[in-house]
Amino acid sequence: MEILIKDGLVFNGEGFLKQDVLCEGGIIKEVGVGIKKKTEYVINAENLIVSPGFVDLHVHLRQPGFEQKETISSGTAAAVAGGFTTICAMPNLNPTPDCKKNLEIEKKIIKEDAKCRVLPFMSITLNREGKKVVTPVNGCVGISDDGNSVQDEKIMKMAMKVASEKNVLLSAHCEDKNFTPENWCVNKGEYSKRTGLKAVSNASEYEELKRDLYLLKKNKCKYHVCHVSTKESVELIREAKRQNLSATCEVTPHHLILCEDDLKDDGCFKMSPPLRTKKDKEALINAITDGTIDAIATDHAPHTENEKSKGLKGSAMGVVGLECAFSVLYESLVTTCKLSIDKLLNLMSFYPAKIININCGIKPFFNADMVIIDLKKSLIVDPDKFFSKGRSTPFKDKKVKGKIVATIFDGRVVYKNF
Repeated sequence: MEILIKDGLVFNGEGFLKQDVLCEGGIIKEVGVGIKKKTEYVINAENLIVSPGFVDLHVHLRQPGFEQKETISSGTAAAVAGGFTTICAMPNLNPTPDCKKNLEIEKKIIKEDAKCRVLPFMSITLNREGKKVVTPVNGCVGISDDGNSVQDEKIMKMAMKVASEKNVLLSAHCEDKNFTPENWCVNKGEYSKRTGLKAVSNASEYEELKRDLYLLKKNKCKYHVCHVSTKESVELIREAKRQNLSATCEVTPHHLILCEDDLKDDGCFKMSPPLRTKKDKEALINAITDGTIDAIATDHAPHTENEKSKGLKGSAMGVVGLECAFSVLYESLVTTCKLSIDKLLNLMSFYPAKIININCGIKPFFNADMVIIDLKKSLIVDPDKFFSKGRSTPFKDKKVKGKIVATIFDGRVVYKNF
């Protein structure tokens, strides 16, 4: 298929140039001014941003094993509706992708049903139980036991060695069980004091991160921290980068925009890690502006309506975010001058792409993976219109700006909302 995008504001990682983009056969053929070629499909992008497609390092697609929550088809439909053309799928599945046979089951469904590029994670340990390190095989983007943390220091040390040998990303869910009470549901702070709900402290995250960074000094690998949420974690990562350790990290939209002051006794506010204090949120915002935090990832975690209908105490952990991530971030951070549009686009495209070592950009011979955005258009976050099976978002009914107009993946228009 041939596509010509006319007069868009093309983002190159540093700024915007008014240009045309010609795509042929899934590849960007030409980028320039005044391209004249008869094509099957012409998109008038005047006054619209044309950015490389977004890259999400942390998505739960639930299939195989938990199709009642999400499928690869519904999850990737949600992804392209949110402007994402590459997503990394977490391994909390059944069967767990902890060997080649199980990984192939997932990859077969991806090949048949995915509407964008899906790069699967294998687990760090057998069945994500934290006891025996698995050997990653070709076809996985990295290893992670996300949802479960690796408690045993010897196991994490071995995992780092394996990740280094196989040259894959080790993505760590940091949650020290010594600081994690059973059945916790909120952050240990003013809200938990007021309500009496079981709470988890910042130490649950940063103490295990501290251990991992200590191990990383002697066991070099590509180490990535999932969903950073505390001010102490930010300082640890900042110091690790000063020491030139190969550590990267991500933060979610909900931890950047919300804090425990926003909590309601509603399942759509229950996630792991929990919403922290205002000071933690401010530390996270500072960390994305100064480069300490490398990427924004949604941690899209769909559940059934019933699982999310039991308030903070009884609901399952996790919220959805693929379809509204850009808009809520643009509205909350860019229009309020806390972040530039350039930085936001980088955090959602160029920067995460670099972490997993994939090409990202709008230039000849690169994959034709792009998102077109109308920053002037307003919309209401309406979960009932989501493509995802998950409906639980703390941003429900939020009025935002920054509408995803179209998503192009592999040279095809896979989503449009003109």
